[in-house]
Amino acid sequence: MTVGRNEMITVELNPSIAPDVRREIEHRLSAIEAEEGVRVLMAVESGSRAWGFPSPDSDYDIRFIYVRPRDWYLSLAPGRDVIERPIVDEIDLNGWDIRKAFGLLLKSNAVVSEWIESPIRYRPDDPFVAKFAALADAMLDARALAHHYARLGRTAADRWLDGDGDVAVKKYFYALRPALAIRVLRRHPDRRPPMNLQALVALADLSAQAEAAIAELVAAKARTNERSNGTRVPLLDALIADELGRAAELAVRTPSPIWAARANDLFLELVNQ
Repeated sequence: MTVGRNEMITVELNPSIAPDVRREIEHRLSAIEAEEGVRVLMAVESGSRAWGFPSPDSDYDIRFIYVRPRDWYLSLAPGRDVIERPIVDEIDLNGWDIRKAFGLLLKSNAVVSEWIESPIRYRPDDPFVAKFAALADAMLDARALAHHYARLGRTAADRWLDGDGDVAVKKYFYALRPALAIRVLRRHPDRRPPMNLQALVALADLSAQAEAAIAELVAAKARTNERSNGTRVPLLDALIADELGRAAELAVRTPSPIWAARANDLFLELVNQ
C-alpha cells in the first residue's frame, strides 16, 4: 500500500480488521447517519492499529468526518460540531463536522493530517476527501506539524525519559512515533508524514540497529496487553530525546490567505450539493 498522498515509497502495512468487526463498525456508522441526519465523508482507524503497534486488547479507534444538510449551517445558534458514542465492545466512535475539520486544517492541525493518511479505511472515501487532501498538501506547514509532534512526544516522555526504570511499551511508542514524525519531516519537509510507524521507519533513514530495536518493540507489544512494561532501549531513548528537540530546525512558512479562500470555496461546494 502506498504511504501518503505524495507517493515516495511503498510498504506493506497489513491493516487487517476482522470482517465481523468491520460489519459492526459499518452498522454503527450507518446508524449514526440515520440518527444524526449526517453523511459520513470518511471513516478511518486513528489508534494503535493504524499506527502499526496494536496490542491484543487494543480498542478500535474509529474517527470520521461528516457533513450535515446545508440549512444546519445557516442557523443563528451554532450546533455541536462533534459526534461521540460511548465505547462498546472495544469500538470507539467519534467524528468531526467538516466545518470543524476545515478550521483545524487551516491551523495546521496534525490530527486532521493523520486521519487523511490513515492506512485503515472503514468505508471508501467520499470523492470530496480527495479535494480536502489536496488542500492539506498545498498548505503543508512542516514546522507547525513538527512542533505539534514535539509537544505530543514530550508529554508522553517527560515522566520517564530522564529516568532509568522500565516503562510501559505503549508509552514508549507514544514518544517514539512523534519523534520519528519529526525526523521524517526534517528529511521530507514537502510532504505530510505518514501516521503508521513502519511507514515512518521506512522514510526515517535509521541505523539497522535502531530499526531492529523498533521491530522488537512492535513484536513485544503485539504479545502483551496495553500496560505491560518493557526494558529500556538506550539507542531509542537517545533518538527520542534528540528528535523531540529539533522541531525548530524546520523552516517557517507564512500562511497564505489563499488557503482560507480555497477552504471556504470547497466547504460551500460541499454543502450546496
